[in-house]
Amino acid sequence: MPISQYDEGSLTWRPNKEQLKRPIYRSLIKQLEKDILAGRISKNTRLPSQRELADFLDINFTTVGQAYHYGIEKGILYTNIGSGTYVSQNALHHITISTNNVADYVIDFGLVSSFEACNQYIVPHLQAVSRSKYVLNLLNYREPLGSPEQLKTAQHWLRQQRITTPIKNIALVAGVQNGIAITLAAIFAPGDRIATDRYTYANFIELANLFHLEIVPIDADEEGMRPDLLAMECKKKKINGIFLMPSCNNPTGQQISEQRRYELAAIIRHEKLWVLEDDIHAFLTNYFQPEILPPFQAILPEQTIYFAGMTKFLCSGLRIAYLVMPEAIRPQLEHSVFNINVKTSSFDAEVLTQVINSPTAAKILTEKFTMTRDANKLFDDFFQLPRPSNPYPYYRNIPVRTTFSQQQIEQDFLNKGVRVFHSARFTTQQQADPFIRIALSSTNLGVLDKGLQIIKDNIACYLRED
Repeated sequence: MPISQYDEGSLTWRPNKEQLKRPIYRSLIKQLEKDILAGRISKNTRLPSQRELADFLDINFTTVGQAYHYGIEKGILYTNIGSGTYVSQNALHHITISTNNVADYVIDFGLVSSFEACNQYIVPHLQAVSRSKYVLNLLNYREPLGSPEQLKTAQHWLRQQRITTPIKNIALVAGVQNGIAITLAAIFAPGDRIATDRYTYANFIELANLFHLEIVPIDADEEGMRPDLLAMECKKKKINGIFLMPSCNNPTGQQISEQRRYELAAIIRHEKLWVLEDDIHAFLTNYFQPEILPPFQAILPEQTIYFAGMTKFLCSGLRIAYLVMPEAIRPQLEHSVFNINVKTSSFDAEVLTQVINSPTAAKILTEKFTMTRDANKLFDDFFQLPRPSNPYPYYRNIPVRTTFSQQQIEQDFLNKGVRVFHSARFTTQQQADPFIRIALSSTNLGVLDKGLQIIKDNIACYLRED
């Protein structure tokens, strides 16, 4: 079709054919990136169909398809099967969560820390390991997956979380984020599709983008991710894996019910999906709940890669997590560990091993639960909002209107001395129920009270009434 036939049409995006260079599919996406940055096309805009754009530019239909696929891999596009291809909610805007460049005076409710006052209990163990006669053995390349004693401690601790696995299927890695990266590199390929909750961990979205994986958001109800919607997406187009935070979803605070876990497991088993189970908050939920809910690793051990983070449990600065791997893919995961990490810090691992084997671990756990309980009560005093299905989450949400952008709300509160995160950071698509997430665990109660008061005094114009 000649280009002129679209001159008066309603195409939402009109790249300049004269500026296209080979390879054309990459050149198309480069133009799209420039148009997004220049404000000529908005986030969440539905792009022309592959056929429409191919006709408009007088190029091959498959070239446009290749370009759209490349845009999805880069994280600037997403698809709604049956309705088209869209500009991503976070196109060309990094949503990584960290404390980098956060001013000292700002009350940080963005990063989910872990009540850092408890770090004082780690110091005697740091000193003891530093003075130990075997400290030199912790400073070399040996035992890259962890020492026998460290792995034995990990196995015992995991058993308390209803994870039963041989020692050879455990590896010590440098935190859950590191473990996820290792897993994505080992068993997924560019273009693979991974199902997640509609709102999910922002840094997982960024990792998926780095590995050129497509996120497939699945809606939830009060029990957790809906299995009927997961099954429907699997029928539309192949899904390769699923990322879940069953104990306490970040950012919603939702805990998947026991019945829903088995319902999801039936779909996962049938579709042969790899499960990436980030159970970073299990240490706390398993402490206050009368009964430990079965993790997916216990239900589907042959398909689940389980991540048990020690940073939220014991100390944020000692980057250690336990990675539990199915036997079938143990060689691939070990290969990935060796090539990405070379090895995890034996010193950090030894300190945390000593803490877990001492009364200090129970003391920290008790204190962190008390702080979590008190922080949630303080939030309730300011905002009369229902708690999520996990009653003691590290974060709480305040619903806001769709008429205000992420940048508007985050910048406004930052100007007032408080850093909050908008829900747009935690999704790949535009959503009808935005909120701001408040991390409760990054300050003491006095600072939390001060920051919540600032939010209370300035939130009225943003509030959404459901």
